[in-house]
Amino acid sequence: MEPMGSGVWLDADEQRVWRGFLRANAALYGALERDLRSRCGISLVEYGILVHLSEADGRRLRMHTLAQCVIVSKSRLSHQVARLEEAGYVRRIHCSEDRRGLWAVLTGEGLDLLERAAPGHAALVRRLLFAPLGDEQTAQLGAIVDRLSQSAPAPEERRTG
Repeated sequence: MEPMGSGVWLDADEQRVWRGFLRANAALYGALERDLRSRCGISLVEYGILVHLSEADGRRLRMHTLAQCVIVSKSRLSHQVARLEEAGYVRRIHCSEDRRGLWAVLTGEGLDLLERAAPGHAALVRRLLFAPLGDEQTAQLGAIVDRLSQSAPAPEERRTG
């Protein structure tokens, strides 16, 4: 086994940025998750499912496409959609073009829930993510996120759960 060289480890600045990014991401995600659960009884992933379905043509998406949109595994998506389906917010229907495929379809009740959840969610995102930044820093963050998104693996290469 080769001894670890200096190029293997992050340098002090990289380590500081990486750990800060992880802390900020976890804190933001946790706060958004707690807010949605307490106000609406849904998780952040479930909120994302409702959002993506509301934006899709016919308020429906194929399950595999929806998994890529919300960046979760197909099994986790299936569990989350089942919860939403039990509550009447989403329904699954078979795809006539592909007998194995399923559509996830946003119901009227799901759209109502989303319309109730969205204002508070957007306000919290603004308060936690954008309010601490000025216009210039927000533009810089946007450019950084765009760059990171371009270099990220394609959705089908990701292993998320």
